Amino acid sequence: MEQNILDCVIVGSGPSGFTAAIYAARADLKPELYTGLEPGGQLTTTTEVDNFPGYPDGVTGPQMMMDLQKQAERFDTKVHYELITKAEFSTEVGGIHKLWAGNKEILAKSVIISTGATAKYLGLDDEKKYSGGGVSACATCDGFFYKGKDVIVVGAGDTAAEEATYLAKLTNKVTMLVRKDTFRASKAMIHRVENTPNIEVKFNHELIGIEGENALVERAVVINNQTQEISKIDVHGIFIAIGHKPNTDIFAGQIHLDENGYIKTVPGSTLTNLPGVFAAGDVQDHRYRQAITAAGSGCMAAMDAEKYLAELAQ
Repeated sequence: MEQNILDCVIVGSGPSGFTAAIYAARADLKPELYTGLEPGGQLTTTTEVDNFPGYPDGVTGPQMMMDLQKQAERFDTKVHYELITKAEFSTEVGGIHKLWAGNKEILAKSVIISTGATAKYLGLDDEKKYSGGGVSACATCDGFFYKGKDVIVVGAGDTAAEEATYLAKLTNKVTMLVRKDTFRASKAMIHRVENTPNIEVKFNHELIGIEGENALVERAVVINNQTQEISKIDVHGIFIAIGHKPNTDIFAGQIHLDENGYIKTVPGSTLTNLPGVFAAGDVQDHRYRQAITAAGSGCMAAMDAEKYLAELAQ
């Protein structure tokens, strides 16, 4: 039995994956999308999305992902609730790429990788308990909900400094918890923190617990790791800013990755170092990490794939 070779397979199901599917399906590429273990991606862990155009009253992350999926399926995208566990990419123009979901082998002329990135957390049980109730890993996504309130940012690098200065504009006070006695952030970012009057930095402090009522954050439990003194800080929001891990492990050794594991794309496009393999969304974007930019790059990836396939057919 000859195996079916698909025109386009999309790996991942966040805003970039579903937008790529909408564009690829409308271009008659008959895309098949593999959702992975977390259908809808990071946005499904976000309760309110207020900054995506077209939703004047806001929308929940899961609802928005269902809307995008319905739209992709309306144009006959086939959605598989399966995880791609292995990939073998061709290095030849016009070569066939192989993917596996468990034991099932999938052959494709083009592949769009939109596997996203996973926010790193500290690993406290309380983080899960209060997720969506005050614990977040994205200030630009959720900062708006803490206008005039007190919040904490955990982290010492550029991401933490950036989140703290962003939140300082919206909130009453930002307390930064830095595990060591120095920042890891760049000098420019440290100066921004130091010149923001409503940011207080607590060096040698770690978050060890979260307290609250009705799954809403009310207090942070922190320890001074020099004196072992435990104290509590009254806050409504806790932002974990210790970085993201792009979901690229199964592609390592084939696709060019940067030092943090993000897929390198040709600037201004979604092209990777492999012909017929494209990358969209947070898996190749460590800078913006927004639903709208992910969706935009999903559109780009589908158009890049369409162009690639059209050139092969000539």
